[in-house]
Amino acid sequence: MERLLPARLRASGLLWMGGAAFFFSLMTLFIKLAGQRLPSQQIVLIRSAAALIYSYLAARWVGVSPWGHRRRLLVVRGLFGFGAMVCFYLALTKLPLADATAIFFSNPVLAACFAAIFLGEQLGTREVGAALLSFGGICLIAQPTFLFGSGGESLNLLYVGVTVLAAIFAGAGYATVRALRTSEHPTVVVFYLPLIGTIGSVPTMGLVDMAWPTPYEWLLSVGGVAGAGQIALVLLTEGLSRARTGRAMPVTYLQIVFAAVWGALFFEEMPDLLTVVGALMVGGGTLVVARG
Repeated sequence: MERLLPARLRASGLLWMGGAAFFFSLMTLFIKLAGQRLPSQQIVLIRSAAALIYSYLAARWVGVSPWGHRRRLLVVRGLFGFGAMVCFYLALTKLPLADATAIFFSNPVLAACFAAIFLGEQLGTREVGAALLSFGGICLIAQPTFLFGSGGESLNLLYVGVTVLAAIFAGAGYATVRALRTSEHPTVVVFYLPLIGTIGSVPTMGLVDMAWPTPYEWLLSVGGVAGAGQIALVLLTEGLSRARTGRAMPVTYLQIVFAAVWGALFFEEMPDLLTVVGALMVGGGTLVVARG
């Protein structure tokens, strides 16, 4: 399939980013299925521990040391990723899903800004316009109450801040991945996220009521959540090594389109007209970036 695409598109890394969005959406689907009974923090630990094994084996398979060269920056990348995960999971338990999703998916724009400020990458008008178009599409899909209104009570500003913090952590993490592209193998960059996630999750397990997973839940958590997340991280890391952050990150908005499809197929969440229009805007923003 990759050979059928123009060489410029293959080299740009946009194909890798699209694949990452697809597998991240699968991971979200598996989290929702497993989270019907298991605490979210327990899923984080299972995912991190399983992904740690996957990452270590992948690094050894390609013949590189999983510990890398720029270890301090690798640890920082792991901390940013873990912080984003913890904050976003907390936000999902305290805010409506639509509001938390719309706020969190400002992270591609933040990643592009961080890369422009700290890495000196060019941030063109095309990329900014595409990111804003895609983010507008996400707002139509998510339909957050702070934009569309629902007649209910206002959002808790504390957890709105937590969600913004998650987006900042995620954007900083993606920019850090871009900074590591010249010195580290993608499997090494991926290895540090589950490493920090596993170490950071263990102390928090006493705060939740753990439940022993059924065989089906083990399959969802280890095979689904960890497996899909591992593939997504590898694709994202490879994509960011091939393309500027401002050009690559808007492609991750496709994850919301995929998520809308999974919702319709598995949870009978049929999209309305605004969702369809939003999906077209996301696709249009991605196309603008791809043809840039």
